[in-house]
Amino acid sequence: MPSSASESVPVEPVAVVRVVLADDSVLLREGVARLFQEAGYHVVGTYGDADSLMADLDRTKPDLAVLDIRMPPTYRDEGVRAGIAIKAVHPPVGVLLLSQYTEAEYAADLLDTGAAGVGYLLKDRVSSLDELQDAVERIVAGGTVIDEQIVRELLARRHDPLERLTPREVEVLSLMAEGRTNQGIADGLHLAVASVEKHTTSIFQKLDLDDSGAAHRRVLAVLAWLRKD
Repeated sequence: MPSSASESVPVEPVAVVRVVLADDSVLLREGVARLFQEAGYHVVGTYGDADSLMADLDRTKPDLAVLDIRMPPTYRDEGVRAGIAIKAVHPPVGVLLLSQYTEAEYAADLLDTGAAGVGYLLKDRVSSLDELQDAVERIVAGGTVIDEQIVRELLARRHDPLERLTPREVEVLSLMAEGRTNQGIADGLHLAVASVEKHTTSIFQKLDLDDSGAAHRRVLAVLAWLRKD
């Protein structure tokens, strides 16, 4: 009897791919493992931390390592560092980072290695077996798969932050680069000092300069201006 439309039809992968995965959450780990198995892949190892996965690579001989980003002991970037280490020691092994968070800096760290066969996907996007299989096959074949939301953030970072400034803010920053005080900038542009202070605050925000002291931020803003050419 033909399958009904509501029944799940297993996806046939192009080739058998051996997968290991690490996630400190038991429920998420088992859920991801089941998803890969339903997609037709051979899950040969599941781990609660990246170190255990890496220590077992010689035994499991995976084609793909799937890593959560935040795992013990610090819950910061263990998965990213493990992925970079895996590509350095076992270049043929594909690395797929799965995260609940959009963390473009970690994707950039992985991409900056120049390694082939890497990916970064958000966990809530990996729901379709067809999409999962497509991502896995591309990574294992040496391609790169990055979640579209991460791509948007990475592209935004490549834009010159000075392009965010208004013409008046550019004038303020250029005089700041000359070493003028807020009073000197106000005099030069025929503005009130309060207006200059508002412009400088806006400049700091648009250049993503943290609030670690006005003098420090002025130096960083000037450095950004000097580097523009």
